[in-house]
Amino acid sequence: MADGLLALVGVGHDDTFATAAELAHKLVHLRVFEGAAGKRNASLLDAGFALGVVSQFTLFGDTRKGRRPSYSEAAAPEYAEPLVEALCHHARALGVAVVTGRFRAAMDVELVNAGPVTILLDTARQF
Repeated sequence: MADGLLALVGVGHDDTFATAAELAHKLVHLRVFEGAAGKRNASLLDAGFALGVVSQFTLFGDTRKGRRPSYSEAAAPEYAEPLVEALCHHARALGVAVVTGRFRAAMDVELVNAGPVTILLDTARQF
């Protein structure tokens, strides 16, 4: 993938196809790229960039107790995979090229973070 966003996506028990669609819309329209006047005012669509999606259950790693993370809040793979696929489908339908890895595969993912932009998105709106 060339320029664009890399979304590490964790699916929880309460996530639904509606939250997958909501997240796709948010990612596609998030204005984090430099546009006219040098401001971060352009979206993936505006810039013509792609969206990379990597399923990442370890985002739910809870380390509040002990030193071994608990992943009990992460959805089971059978539940999560269709939701990740739905997110990709919705992003493509909005006009963005989407690249993915393979679900449940051990992958090496490289990222060149152009600029200090890392954003947490939470469809549950806990932050």
